[in-house]
Amino acid sequence: MRLPFTLLIDPVSADDARTDFHNTFHEMDSAAPALRVGELSTQRGDGVFETLSMVNGHPQEVEAHISRLANSAAICDLPVPNAAQWRSAIHYAVSRVPHTGQVALKFVLSRGVEHGPAPTAWLHATVAPDFAAVREAGVKVVTLDRGYPRGVAERAPWLLMGAKTLSYAINMAALREAHRRGADDTIFTTTDGFVMEGPTSNVIVLTGGRFVTPAPSGAILHGTTQQALFEHLEAEGERVVYRDVPLSELQRADAAWLVSSVRLAVPVTALDNAAMPVDLARTRAFNEYLLARTE
Repeated sequence: MRLPFTLLIDPVSADDARTDFHNTFHEMDSAAPALRVGELSTQRGDGVFETLSMVNGHPQEVEAHISRLANSAAICDLPVPNAAQWRSAIHYAVSRVPHTGQVALKFVLSRGVEHGPAPTAWLHATVAPDFAAVREAGVKVVTLDRGYPRGVAERAPWLLMGAKTLSYAINMAALREAHRRGADDTIFTTTDGFVMEGPTSNVIVLTGGRFVTPAPSGAILHGTTQQALFEHLEAEGERVVYRDVPLSELQRADAAWLVSSVRLAVPVTALDNAAMPVDLARTRAFNEYLLARTE
């Protein structure tokens, strides 16, 4: 089967105990119409998603992605995903796509058609962009004010800041603003001067001999790649820390990276037009580990 590959999924309830879900999967021509006009994912961005990386036939961090999908669904008051069904769908897709190179596998749970009876779900696999060059060369980054103080997600959970929703208009606008400023990417900050995350990535900072990332909260998505990298670093005897990171600390860091499922670990080479130290040896080691994972 060639890429892209699309699989429509009939979501079942979380307590459905069946062991074979294949009759809930429907392969689609990726170029054919698949969603109805009343679909709320396209009308309002009312849904959640995950994107995992598959390298040489090995889907990475499957359980972490399914768990985060369930967390996003709970925040958005969507039906609880049946983990076994999503696990089966992922492995079905893996069996139907090429097992060479890197594949991006996106899976989506939408509220469905307006006034309809059930949610909509699908999975879409594509050839991953080739990020080999940017993993070496790094990215120039600007900081952008997210417009909220620290702790806002806990005070205003209806902002859905801890969910990975389909509504990415703000994230894409932030990237366009970064490009207008001559940068490649951005890091969001709170109005009171703390580091949050990138539009499509988590931030890792090397400071004082420790690898630090902003503490996961209702406002910061807990990154699957960041978690995997921290587990690896701990196993290697390194010190890792989850805590608040002031912008001033990022500016003084010994090195910093943006990490995500498909692009993996990318060094920050400049922050707000100021050069940043780059640890190329560690960057290569990070990506060598991340690409070698088999689960």
